[in-house]
Amino acid sequence: MQTVNFKKIMIATDGSDCSKLAAKKGIDLARLSGGTVYAVYVVSTASLSMDGDYFSSVRANPNLELIYEALKNQGQQAVDYVISLGEMKGVNVKPVLLEGNTAEELLRYAKEEKMDLVIMGTLGKTGLYRLLLGSVAENVVRHSKVPVMVVGKV
Repeated sequence: MQTVNFKKIMIATDGSDCSKLAAKKGIDLARLSGGTVYAVYVVSTASLSMDGDYFSSVRANPNLELIYEALKNQGQQAVDYVISLGEMKGVNVKPVLLEGNTAEELLRYAKEEKMDLVIMGTLGKTGLYRLLLGSVAENVVRHSKVPVMVVGKV
């Protein structure tokens, strides 16, 4: 029987209840395997611009900068939650804030950083966006070269 070592575990978080549950599972797995957790939040700049160019959109509408800062703060809170879970369980957690298309950035980061496992929740804070464009979790599961564990609400 082969032992599976998860030394680099990426927890994709958006601060939702489902991602908090995924974070708890990920922290427990990291504790058992002696791994490091990378708490990743993506500030979705694509959702802030109509033409796909966030920076030109901000120049046209300075209020978008306030929204961007609010999303960034939300991301920091989501990552800080994972860090606090890690501290309670003695697990090393590295915070990562990215920008761009959420699924694409999660996939890119997991591949480039050679993660052993990606853990994420099934339901995030995407609302109508999710219904129109498909869920981030589904996109990550379909396209990831890294194993993905998806945690749903119980």
